[in-house]
Amino acid sequence: MPTTFSSETDRAWVDVDLSALVSNAKTITTISGGRLLPMVKANGYGLGAIAVTRALEAVDPWGYGVATVEEGAELRHAGISRPILICTPLLPQWIDRCLELDLRPSIGDLGALDAWMARGRRPFHLEIDTGMSRSGFRYDDPGLRGPIVERLRRAEGWEGVFTHFHSPETDSATTELQWARFQEIIGILPRRPALVHAANSAAALTGNRYTADLIRPGIFLYGGFAGTPLPAPVASLRGRVVGVRQIREGDTVSYGATWRADAPTRVATIAVGYADGFPRATGRSRGIELGGRVVPVVGRVAMDMTMVAVDDDQKVALGEVATAWGGAVSLDQQADWVGTNAYELLTALSPRLPRCYRA
Repeated sequence: MPTTFSSETDRAWVDVDLSALVSNAKTITTISGGRLLPMVKANGYGLGAIAVTRALEAVDPWGYGVATVEEGAELRHAGISRPILICTPLLPQWIDRCLELDLRPSIGDLGALDAWMARGRRPFHLEIDTGMSRSGFRYDDPGLRGPIVERLRRAEGWEGVFTHFHSPETDSATTELQWARFQEIIGILPRRPALVHAANSAAALTGNRYTADLIRPGIFLYGGFAGTPLPAPVASLRGRVVGVRQIREGDTVSYGATWRADAPTRVATIAVGYADGFPRATGRSRGIELGGRVVPVVGRVAMDMTMVAVDDDQKVALGEVATAWGGAVSLDQQADWVGTNAYELLTALSPRLPRCYRA
């Protein structure tokens, strides 16, 4: 009788350990001493924003961070009632939806500040650019000592102020410089708002130096490296073996014939490819876990399949589960092999992959 699998796991899928997610949240809370504003943007870093957010309710966060109005709408429609901060700078055309859904905008330019204040007293957070050079009022903007400050004196909805560190995991000196710039700006604002926040995962893992009122962890929650301690692994990308063949010396594998066997080789085909979020880019030598071993990828990753070379003594059965990352090959190790980071591997996970949750 042929082996049968559940519909979710019959080809390729992502296993998500929600208890590990919550454990990581508790770890970073303990180290930093801060209340959480977890980042759940990009569909909960690829793992499912609604499932992730519901799991994180266990740690009583202040609220949640998203990147778009529609991400906020998804959480509201799922019954999430905590504050939701949109971390992308506000465009005036978003205001109606923000008001309708009770979403807090991030404001970093005078036009957006005027547009929001003209609509009433609803909460917003002010962003200060202390060196990221991406968004927010520049720390050296003369307006912070003039018209911006004057607006803020009248802004009853002004709830928070924040900045974003660019290199806390690698450059403590520039992080300290950004923090000093941020403190200087807070000192010249007409008042200290209720919520001051700056620390992402890496900064929060250094202790309470940058904790302020809230911390904004992202990658550490989802099992990505951000400093010590190491996070508990949260997600695993898996696919089933759909083919096993013996090829001869000189035979090639996959598109472009970029890999050629230098001896007779057994090749297993795994049903996971770049359309699932397993990148085609190769970087350095890379592998996949199969049968308790890490076996090398051979040839180019295809849209729906990846080929690996297996040892002659390794028993490989059709339907057997291979793990692209999240097992013997960690999320960060696979990212390093590909030449990217854990953020991109997680957020590249395809919508066609079922997310299989374990509480």
